Amino acid sequence: MAEYISSTERRKARVRRALRAAANGRARLSVHRSSKQIYAQIIDDTHGRTLAQASSLEKDLREKLKTGADIEAAKVVGKLIAERAIAAGVKEVVFDRGAFIYHGRIKALADAAREGGLDF
Repeated sequence: MAEYISSTERRKARVRRALRAAANGRARLSVHRSSKQIYAQIIDDTHGRTLAQASSLEKDLREKLKTGADIEAAKVVGKLIAERAIAAGVKEVVFDRGAFIYHGRIKALADAAREGGLDF
């Protein structure tokens, strides 16, 4: 029997398939947003390892931010993930937005990561 796959899962798979084709060995900047928080990871898919991560749940950010669910939080997380990626030796990445539209908090995080020194 065929298994039902949601449109969100299909969109995420389509984005990841295109990223694998375009990656050329670069690490992946994966972003997830929930209704209350935003998360980012730098993932090395060749070794299956997370090289750096940042989220609005971190203690120092929770104290600084009003909420983890706004554009300001996304900008702070974007700058933080860029700092940590560069410290881990990663400058070039491919941006994995998952099933999320490149708009709002996702776009703010990507722009802040670019300003922080990541190239994608």
